[in-house]
Amino acid sequence: MTRMMDKVALVVGGAKGIGLAIAERLAIEGASVFLTGRHGAEVEAAAARIGRGARGLVADAAVREDLERTIATVREMHGRIDALVLNAGISEPATLRDETFDHFDRHFAVNVRGAVFGLQAALPALGRGSAVVLVGSIADVAGISPYGTYAATKAALRSYARTWTAELAPLGIRVNVVAPGPTDTAMMSSVPEEGRTALIAQIPLGRMASPEEVAAATLFLLSDEASFVAGAELCVDGGMRQV
Repeated sequence: MTRMMDKVALVVGGAKGIGLAIAERLAIEGASVFLTGRHGAEVEAAAARIGRGARGLVADAAVREDLERTIATVREMHGRIDALVLNAGISEPATLRDETFDHFDRHFAVNVRGAVFGLQAALPALGRGSAVVLVGSIADVAGISPYGTYAATKAALRSYARTWTAELAPLGIRVNVVAPGPTDTAMMSSVPEEGRTALIAQIPLGRMASPEEVAAATLFLLSDEASFVAGAELCVDGGMRQV
């Protein structure tokens, strides 16, 4: 398992859930892994769990200075980033009637602005052959009340992946999206059993994804095995959006 041997990887939003699973898989595959999160204890625990020299950095994806400081730290240690995963995100319900400026701004700040300016900050560290994965969601094309704002942020990421592919492909940088469906994370465990059952009923494979399955798809997109895959969205949804 050496598909990322000698590569430098940064997972923004890698302290828990899908992000942690991605960071852990990249380390297992040989990458030098950096991960970020907002809370020091979570970040330290994640790096300790991964081992293999993984390093955790406290950073808020919605704060440009934090992103720039993170990129600078990775460059100081390794000079480059070969694999960038932009995973930081929040998902809080609000119908149109209940939407507030704060709810809207908070979602776009973390889910979209963090990705835009995270990639912008990382550009000087990304060379020919590097790869970027945005963690989206199959909600990007669905109308799922009361998560309209969350879904809109994921649709924005899907659109950006197309534009960034056009902009960055001449530089040898690939950009793709991994789009999970319902995934069995701690966040999902807070959903009432009735809601979980209703979600699973919509999935042809009859269960939720594990974070490790999303990590495996992300690994593929970041690896040289996906060297001719660019601007794509890889759904990890058990067929939920496909049939």
